[in-house]
Amino acid sequence: MALNPVKFVREVRQEVAKVTWPGRKETMVTTGLVFAMAAVAAIFFFVVDQVIGLGVRALFSVGI
Repeated sequence: MALNPVKFVREVRQEVAKVTWPGRKETMVTTGLVFAMAAVAAIFFFVVDQVIGLGVRALFSVGI
């Protein structure tokens, strides 16, 4: 099996040409959605952590 770097680069360029790249608007909307979902997940897990913490403190009568 011979390795031909020129052939490899040519094939990579052909494959990259086939890619449909997102536009600026699509990229911005998708990025905004990712940040929004990350914030929702962070808030959800914070609330769940606080509720579990309250339960553990109440169970062991420590701190409160």
